[in-house]
Amino acid sequence: MDILDSIVIGAGQAGLSTSYHLRRLGIPHAVLDADDAPGGAWRHRWDALTMQDVHGVAELPGAVPPPRTTERANRAVPAYFSAYERAHDLPVLRPVHVDRVTDDDGILVVHAAEGTWRSRTLVNATGTWTHPFLPHYPGMETFLGEQFHTVDYPGPERFRGKRVLVVGGGASAVQFLGALAPITDVLWATRRPPVWRTDDFTPEAGAAAVALVEQRVAQGLAPQSVVSVTGLMLRPQEQEAARLGVYDARRPMFQRIEPDGVRWADGSFEHVDAILWATGFRPAIAHLAPLHLRSERGGIQLDHGGRGTTAVKDPRIQLVGYGPSASTIGANRAGRTAARGVRQFLARAPIAADVR
Repeated sequence: MDILDSIVIGAGQAGLSTSYHLRRLGIPHAVLDADDAPGGAWRHRWDALTMQDVHGVAELPGAVPPPRTTERANRAVPAYFSAYERAHDLPVLRPVHVDRVTDDDGILVVHAAEGTWRSRTLVNATGTWTHPFLPHYPGMETFLGEQFHTVDYPGPERFRGKRVLVVGGGASAVQFLGALAPITDVLWATRRPPVWRTDDFTPEAGAAAVALVEQRVAQGLAPQSVVSVTGLMLRPQEQEAARLGVYDARRPMFQRIEPDGVRWADGSFEHVDAILWATGFRPAIAHLAPLHLRSERGGIQLDHGGRGTTAVKDPRIQLVGYGPSASTIGANRAGRTAARGVRQFLARAPIAADVR
């Protein structure tokens, strides 16, 4: 079995950016993608999400991003990714469902249902979409209405005429409320009061927000999303919901869920027909567990004060789309950094003989 110089797990924005830069550096590699077609997590977004609604798709290196039109994002972005893979002849293999990564005497072994790959280095670009976070509240299993997480949100029309409780204080919750409030009755609950940004989001402000995420990663803590430190802003398509007062009527979290609604901490009851959990995601890194990369503080510590992509505990491993690079712009930049990290490791590591 040949030993590759690098393997990239995931063919979303971060994975494609990494592959592009690895190819430019002349580093033999393969990209293993769990989906059966290009597009990453964008393939699974709801039909009502258009390119005008998304928060922006940063251009992949050497390419122009799709325009901000009314085209469905789950069509436009996958088409963009597909054309990019072909244009740059990226070595993507799919579908490959990676189960775990182990160490065999200094060589990384990637195990999947579809086969086994061996490599000197690895770039993890699995993102968060496949690992939604759903908190548990007493009684949620007794609820007779519908419950959805962002990952399986069916679009606003599914909720027309229903009383909907949106749970979560991030950008997705704000977006869902913006789409639902004009067509049906909605409530909003969060654990903490939302933090609204009223000033312009300048490049300096963005850098300061990313720096806060970097600090956590540098300390080996589990990363928080970049959005959690940037604050929330309303886009033009959410102004109607704001006029209806939805964002001003936010309530603290309920105490328990009952078959036809929720019981608030003060004992009062609110009937709801559906609960939409916009409670975010966690890094999809369970397959890396055999490598013992986590620190005692729960996260994977990265080099250069959290600004790099190299795992401090194992310099063979690069993480992109993790922590400060968990955004479209950050993912692109991290791809270049990761490719350089791979090159640096290979330059100083002894070359193991191929096993045939």
